Amino acid sequence: MKNNAVKIIQTQVLSDNWYTLHKVTYEYQTRNGDIKTHMREAYDRGNGAVILLYNASSKKIILTKQFRLPTYLNGNQSGMMIEACAGLLDENDPENCIRKETEEETGYKIGKIKKVFESYMSPGAVTEILYFFIAEYTPEMKISEGGGLAEEQEDIEVVELDFKKALEMMQSGEIKDAKTIMLLQYAQIHNLMS
Repeated sequence: MKNNAVKIIQTQVLSDNWYTLHKVTYEYQTRNGDIKTHMREAYDRGNGAVILLYNASSKKIILTKQFRLPTYLNGNQSGMMIEACAGLLDENDPENCIRKETEEETGYKIGKIKKVFESYMSPGAVTEILYFFIAEYTPEMKISEGGGLAEEQEDIEVVELDFKKALEMMQSGEIKDAKTIMLLQYAQIHNLMS
């Protein structure tokens, strides 16, 4: 449903080197009827999908580990992040995207998947919405070593962890990625490992 309290006045591209950073001037009618003019920046990197691979019988999960420059710039001394497998939709629908990303990053060709929710991850600055999935995996589903695509400059380590250990890593701060924490909490709340 369109918000009639918002009127876009001007949109300016500040950067389109990797993704697109817009400066947007807009009018916003407040709840008391006043009209205010705001200027904000919005980073558009497209929408994405993320998945938690889990094995209920072994009580293990598959995550990835890779260097993330923004975390390095913000004090993460190694810049390495442990995350659930994820990727941008590009031209794909969320389910096809996450199937493709799972094969590229983890080396697993998964069967049945389940969409569990959608979420804006940083709605004050980033336009991206993420589609969250879960899927069971078995060792027989592994078709390659994974690791990502060289042409996308990916250097991804596949990490298989006990679910309990992953929860401990979330508590200790070893896992700090929001999408991963959300999926780990989903798995815990819904007793996926029981």
